[in-house]
Amino acid sequence: MDLDLPLIFASAVAVTGLIALIDKLFLAKNRGNNPDPAVVDISKSVFPVLAFVFVLRSFLYEPFQIPSSSMEPTLDVGDFILVNKYDYGIRLPIANTTLIEVNSPQRGDVMVFFPPNDKRYFIKRVIGLPGDRVQVKQGMLYVNGELQQQELVMGYPVNEPRVLETTEQLGEVSHRMFRHVQAGRYSEDFNTVVPEGHYFMMGDNRDNSRDSREWGPVPEANIVGKAVYKWMHWDEFFSVPSFSNVGPIN
Repeated sequence: MDLDLPLIFASAVAVTGLIALIDKLFLAKNRGNNPDPAVVDISKSVFPVLAFVFVLRSFLYEPFQIPSSSMEPTLDVGDFILVNKYDYGIRLPIANTTLIEVNSPQRGDVMVFFPPNDKRYFIKRVIGLPGDRVQVKQGMLYVNGELQQQELVMGYPVNEPRVLETTEQLGEVSHRMFRHVQAGRYSEDFNTVVPEGHYFMMGDNRDNSRDSREWGPVPEANIVGKAVYKWMHWDEFFSVPSFSNVGPIN
């Protein structure tokens, strides 16, 4: 079962804060010089830290680790990233309702979100905006009938390529991607129109990605934030973390 971290943090902040407040208002004056009970001492110590972390990850930035290969070659398994929580609007924690509107997702953004009918965090690239027609034909992407140009970087393996690494120009964003020479089921012939209030998401590893081609477009209410920075790579517990490939996420 996936842990609901926002709910856990909110509960921990509420419980420790309430204990510290009750002690200050009603209990401390009757205790005199006697030491604080353990639960009160712990609550007073951890409440400020928990409150700071809760505000930071709820409204500013939240760290995530990449768990799968669906965003290769942009993001590898084990990459640690920062997600901007305010660029798409200030949202109420847990309920995820927008309090203050800021910007809307743009085509080419890398976004963290919850898929429809799923409480797990996913990360993919924004391909289609509300009202866009998204088509995939033999591995080539069309948005509103316009081909998104690709330029070949390299084929793997070199002698008899089965996977192609290309750069794709997606609106104003140029990014790297993988696609199979033999197009997969959702890359061979796909066609849809993005409903209002939704966004169409695809992984950069186009033939190795569960995305909107399978479970549909993502409602605006399911947005978590914009992935903006890769700050560490650590794929195995006993390995040494690497900081050699850090930087903005394109």
